[in-house]
Amino acid sequence: MTEPHCDPHPNPAGIKRVAVLTSGGDAPGMNAAIRAVVRTATSQGIEVIGVRRGFSGLHRGDFITLGPRDVANTLQRGGTILLSARSHTWRTPEGRARGARHLRAHDVDALIVIGGDGSFHGAHFLQEEHGIPVIGLPGTIDNDLYGTDHTIGYFTAVETALDAVDKLRDTGASHERIFVIEVMGRHAGHIALDVAVAGGAEEVFIPEDAKEVAGVLDIVRASVKKGKMGSIIIVAEGYPGGATGVAQAIQDGTGMETRVSILGHIQRGGSPVSSDRILASRLGEAAVYALMEGKSDVMVGRQNHETSFTPLADTWEKRKDVSRDLYRCAKTLSI
Repeated sequence: MTEPHCDPHPNPAGIKRVAVLTSGGDAPGMNAAIRAVVRTATSQGIEVIGVRRGFSGLHRGDFITLGPRDVANTLQRGGTILLSARSHTWRTPEGRARGARHLRAHDVDALIVIGGDGSFHGAHFLQEEHGIPVIGLPGTIDNDLYGTDHTIGYFTAVETALDAVDKLRDTGASHERIFVIEVMGRHAGHIALDVAVAGGAEEVFIPEDAKEVAGVLDIVRASVKKGKMGSIIIVAEGYPGGATGVAQAIQDGTGMETRVSILGHIQRGGSPVSSDRILASRLGEAAVYALMEGKSDVMVGRQNHETSFTPLADTWEKRKDVSRDLYRCAKTLSI
């Protein structure tokens, strides 16, 4: 066992070995979270097992040992060094039972899962059915998990989308076109709303507000009368019809040239910005300490600048709304 190199944290749970995996869609900052888990655990004399390819790798026993040097030079890297995958097998009791056997065969005392609500379902049922303590870290760019102000990867996704919006505004103004830009967010409009305000968009469409597209036509016409050379419309992918539907309605209603740009998975990639690196590092450290203290079946988050612990079931059963103040601000500033 690795000797601790800093003051020991209370460990009434007797944790000696933890496993960590990343699951679902990758998010910038996942590597920073893995690094924090490994180095915090090592500092407390706890060994770390990395599970490759998420729950798919867990039920196959695809394990590697991780030490401080194995996570060196990963803080700035996008994606996940442990790889990720979606597993249909893990959705079955038999798949989870097999994964539990692999964990016990490797003397793993607890599991840390970095992912979204689907990943948290898998973690929750593992503990419920097999008694293996689990902790979740919110790794999803959509920022749609209840129990944390922000999720790992969200800040980077917003910056990536905003950079694209700035570039498209230049070309939109040059050609006097309307650009309808679709950002990620299947069930939540957090990315769309932040990008709309920071990018000076004329309108934003989010799943939380199923307003009619017809309402934007007057806004576009008014923009033209005010001398605007081009307009930017932001659409979350979860809005009914998406960017394509919105663009078609605008073109049919105004006769103006309209272009669609779907940013897609480009928002998942790239080096994480500082806010994601810091958030992931704090959450990774907190996850290890939480397991040592005996906490489990919870997600570690940050709310009002404090570490918080939310039951995993609450993260998908309770809804996290967008900021209505920011939504109002987007409308006010779009004139």
